[in-house]
Amino acid sequence: MESTRKNYGQTDFGYAENSCINEIFVYEQVRLSRFFMNRLFGTDGIRGLAGTFPLDAATVRTIGASLARQYRKSTGRQPRFVTGRDTRESGGWIENAFHSGAGGENAECESAGVITTPGVAFLTKHFEFDAGIVISASHNPFEDNGIKIFSPDGKKIGEATERAIETDIFNVNLVSGEMPTSQIHAERSAEFEAAYLNFLVAELGEATLNGFRIVADCANGAASHLAGKLFRSLGADLTVINCHPDGRNINRDCGSLHLEHLQAKVLDENADFGVAFDGDADRALFVDEKGNLIDGDATLWIMSQHLQDSGKLSNKTVVATVMSNIGLELALGSRDLKLLRASVGDKYVLEELLKTGSEIGGEQSGHIIFPEKSLVGDGMMTALLLLKAIKGRSVPFSEMTAGFERYPQVLVNVKVNEKRPFDDVPEIAAVSKQIESELAGKGRLLLRYSGTENLARVMIEGEDQNSIEMQANELAGIIRSALG
Repeated sequence: MESTRKNYGQTDFGYAENSCINEIFVYEQVRLSRFFMNRLFGTDGIRGLAGTFPLDAATVRTIGASLARQYRKSTGRQPRFVTGRDTRESGGWIENAFHSGAGGENAECESAGVITTPGVAFLTKHFEFDAGIVISASHNPFEDNGIKIFSPDGKKIGEATERAIETDIFNVNLVSGEMPTSQIHAERSAEFEAAYLNFLVAELGEATLNGFRIVADCANGAASHLAGKLFRSLGADLTVINCHPDGRNINRDCGSLHLEHLQAKVLDENADFGVAFDGDADRALFVDEKGNLIDGDATLWIMSQHLQDSGKLSNKTVVATVMSNIGLELALGSRDLKLLRASVGDKYVLEELLKTGSEIGGEQSGHIIFPEKSLVGDGMMTALLLLKAIKGRSVPFSEMTAGFERYPQVLVNVKVNEKRPFDDVPEIAAVSKQIESELAGKGRLLLRYSGTENLARVMIEGEDQNSIEMQANELAGIIRSALG
């Protein structure tokens, strides 16, 4: 287990350094805490070091067999599954193991081959499969992999199904031995790919991308062979980078984790628009013609205005997370729009979207969800809709963010010996209240504990960098004295 922990930690901090927001770290806290309680499914399925539990061949076969048994029991017939994977070298044998286990329980399994996560979600509904299985570890390095399972409605499977799979994993004797090599049926992969690309193209209607010079960074991942086909079919003048996966270079110094390469290429090519996907292309970050980063918050700002102007924000609500910059909240307020904050994780953003009937939501990391179109974040769809909004305004990409001012932010970690509720420590509560009063609606304090380490995290946003640094350090000192 120690090697797995180290692997996750390196991934988490690597992301945090590039985004300045610790969203993935929060997600992994939940995932690891569940792991040690016999809970393998986190907010984004099962994820781990490929070849080790729970992503060894025997366990993956058990997952396939368990899912097939559950669906056969609930439907009374032979279940049908579709699988897809990203470009990691472990993806093929993990997919084969799943097909082997599910096929052993009389499930009919088909493979879409290498395809994006939202692509599998689309296929599940469009071709009336009982479930869609994605083999990917998203932004993580190639050594990791994962399994996430979608229902035909586009949602991830429910907790009852997840718990049943976990029970089978921990209670049955896992079958070892050589794995069959003839389980994967990919005869319709070309048909599946075409159907998904046609679905995306339809989002532009009669519009084209003629005249747009675009650079796409595919992270050597699932979008590597799809993005070029998509954008060129719509008439874009396209340059594609990091689109030659070798099984080990997915996310390596490229894609949405390393925007500096895309920024330089956009300037070199004198491009109008840059997009960077992560390994499974369920999210995307963007670069304008001046080389500026357009993250998920800025994307939400641009698209919420576009939807509002199109009469499609009936409840005037945009869903984001607790990590979204207060500048987004203030900008939306200037348009008489409300920002509703959910817990970190696209799963929680989706829950709030469906509960409130809102039309758009997302995360700063680039997961953007348009529930009327898909219940899954889709980087390529987001790119198309963003391009459509830009074309509708007939202005450069950089001008689309006008009105959104990103506030300075500081994050300080403090080692603690105990994790008492902050409100129960009078000196911490008093200073926190004072800081919130000083911010007075033009800043934000977020105080929380790490789920896996003895750390308190102080995050402050405000108008002045020096001021918020002083406030954060003051509060950190109080926490250190009281709990350290």
